[in-house]
Amino acid sequence: MAITVLIADDQAMVRQGFGALLGAQTDISVVGDAPDGKVAVAEAKRLRPDVVLMDVRMPQMNGLDAARAILSANFDPPVRVLMLTTFDIDDYVYEALSIGASGFLLKDAPAEELVRAVRVVADGEALLAPTITRRLIADVTRRRNSVRTAPSPALGTLTPREREVLELVAKGLSNTEIATALFVAEQTVKTHVSKVFSKLGLRDRAQAVVLAYESGLVVPG
Repeated sequence: MAITVLIADDQAMVRQGFGALLGAQTDISVVGDAPDGKVAVAEAKRLRPDVVLMDVRMPQMNGLDAARAILSANFDPPVRVLMLTTFDIDDYVYEALSIGASGFLLKDAPAEELVRAVRVVADGEALLAPTITRRLIADVTRRRNSVRTAPSPALGTLTPREREVLELVAKGLSNTEIATALFVAEQTVKTHVSKVFSKLGLRDRAQAVVLAYESGLVVPG
């Protein structure tokens, strides 16, 4: 079945451009668009798309508040949010990941990267592998060192291998890359990731990254 996408951006040209690009893919279907955050929330509830491409800066309701409203609804199956950002607003990256967004993409990213991002997020993974994403996460978390929380007691419930998997997830590796790094089957990695999420009460890989950086398990840089 095709991946269904809702595009939320206050610029009509962006909505139309992204819509044409994604709609040209055989495995992606653009089911709607929204010019502001308020409409995006309403359309997400009505259409239940697999992925919402969400601009950060929009009228009526900004993208972060809209994403928070969509993600807090806990739709089943889940509606995943991919934030669209630019360099001048990268401070929002941390908050976006904290509220459960599945990742973020620069608006000037190549066309193929946008298509890949939608597929990755629809598949349930966070878009955290690209170098630019790792750098932005490192920059944001480094600036928040002064308010970093103490290590979560729940980390103590993880086995050594589970902690190792969590560290690799936080560094932006996919399940396939982790399997290669640890010389194990990809299904084994998926099992470890599932157990980590369960033990730590995490919803997705994005939240796992935030926790790993906040607790000091992974050091930015």
